[in-house]
Amino acid sequence: MSSRPVDAHDERGYELWAPAAQQVTLRIDGTEHEMRVVGDGWFMLPEVPAEPGARYAFRLDGGDLWLPDPRSLSQPDGVHADSEVVDPSLLRPTAPWDGRDLRGRVLYELHVGTFTPGPDGRGGTFDSAIERLDELVDLGVDAVELMPVAPFPGDRGWGYDGVGLYAVHAAYGGPQALARFVDASHRHGIAVVLDVVHNHLGPSGNYLGMFGPYFTERHQTPWGSAINLDQPGSRQVRDFLLGSARHWLVDMGVDGLRLDAVHELRDDSERPFLAELADAVSSWETETGRPLALIAESDRNQPATVTPTSRGGLGMDMQWADDVHHGVHAWITGERDGYYGDFGSAEALAVVLERVFLHAGTWSSFRGRAWGAPVDPDSAEYDAHSFVTFLQDHDQVGNRAAGDRIHHGIDPGRHAAAIALILLGPGTPMLFQGEEWAASTPYTYFTAHDEELGALVSAGRVEEFAAMGWGDQVPDPQLRSTFESSILRWEEREQAGHASMLRWYRELIALRHAEEDLHDPSLRRTRVEVLAEETVLLRRGALAVLAHRGPGPLAAGPRAEQVLAAFGEMTLGADGTIHLAGPGAVVLRPSPGTGG
Repeated sequence: MSSRPVDAHDERGYELWAPAAQQVTLRIDGTEHEMRVVGDGWFMLPEVPAEPGARYAFRLDGGDLWLPDPRSLSQPDGVHADSEVVDPSLLRPTAPWDGRDLRGRVLYELHVGTFTPGPDGRGGTFDSAIERLDELVDLGVDAVELMPVAPFPGDRGWGYDGVGLYAVHAAYGGPQALARFVDASHRHGIAVVLDVVHNHLGPSGNYLGMFGPYFTERHQTPWGSAINLDQPGSRQVRDFLLGSARHWLVDMGVDGLRLDAVHELRDDSERPFLAELADAVSSWETETGRPLALIAESDRNQPATVTPTSRGGLGMDMQWADDVHHGVHAWITGERDGYYGDFGSAEALAVVLERVFLHAGTWSSFRGRAWGAPVDPDSAEYDAHSFVTFLQDHDQVGNRAAGDRIHHGIDPGRHAAAIALILLGPGTPMLFQGEEWAASTPYTYFTAHDEELGALVSAGRVEEFAAMGWGDQVPDPQLRSTFESSILRWEEREQAGHASMLRWYRELIALRHAEEDLHDPSLRRTRVEVLAEETVLLRRGALAVLAHRGPGPLAAGPRAEQVLAAFGEMTLGADGTIHLAGPGAVVLRPSPGTGG
């Protein structure tokens, strides 16, 4: 179609950019039409209106394949089948909503298919997710971050092998269901962030390269040829991606986009695509009258990612801070394998809590080279809220051999201590679905590819972990049981151990919302004191978070003028000295003169 989806009331009818073709045939509900060449690789059929519900597909140069629309809004029969015309006006938000600045807010990452059991108990939908929004309100969540919803092969998967950047996966309910979810979230006071994948498309159903130069062999990524952002034809490819972003943020009322692995957007152009996107989003904010957010996943450890474009940066509002995760995870669990190798000490924990990046122009043993650049605590261009921090996310759980969550391997006191450092730390905190009640379910890697591709994925998964001695622990991603084992069991929330963790999460989030010091974005007002290798004190202005990993007791911690919250067996001495019988956490107002 055009750089935007087909509008049922658009007098231009059907459009397609296919510079690789000499002839394009359009099939609408079984009737074939020859499209007209209009220049610059565009084909049109203006005399036939695009009626909602019509099924259509394209054939290039008389070939055998009928191809779905690259800008399709709906693929009800899968990624290989005909596209469906959807009236975009029916997807526009209706709930009153002025938007929300998401920096410093509490985010909640969820996967639609496993967030709820769904209507038949075999997978969630947007409508079944709506039924749980009240629980997220009670938790104190400010925004949900949806894992990718672009169509992908089969009925289940993570979504990072999607192939339709404008469409919504049919098993979740399609675009109309997403529109209902956005409206319902806004009525609950919750913003919606959508995870989008611009750096590659999945291996099955990816027909873009047949239409034109969407990819270039000039650059390579882990998935093959890179998206074409800087070679001939890249202007139209960039417009394709910009059109997708506008569709979600403006047409469908989503509040932000999380951009997957932006370091794989290989781009040697004078003006990076991400900077162009950031400037476009800024103009859309003016157009819509509400704040819009761009959140980058990047492993580069570069503050330039969140530096404004006017100052030579990429203009992202936030970026994921993996080093904070690694620092907290390795310290609380003792794991040191792989990329955890440089982390784990209390000293490394202090560095990431105070300055975000451990690798900041320093040596990374995992990468075998110097990595990153330092975060400037005095910068006027970004602050602590520019960095998204988390104890768990889909990658750090799902990319483990068995999909085990951090709390499956540590006791509740350690879990409570670790999440206190995240939720009350200086960054923008993000939770992963179910962690708030220490969900018993894993989050595994699952797929529903065809027999040939599925066998390769299953074998590759085992091979990946066999080198680490975990090959026999890997669930087959192709089995439906692997997917269903990851569906949250909401009834657990009422059980004793799960309920106490849920209360702790609610208490921490309430404190973050209520206490100015705990949502202060200044890194200058964040300091960490290493009291022992097992114990740290995170100072946030006039308040502090005591985190003790144990296993033994904390006989004499800091003195507290006031205890705001505690998890674990805690007592106070006559002088206010905190004692913990084992692992746990305390949020306190230190006594005057305590510490530096």
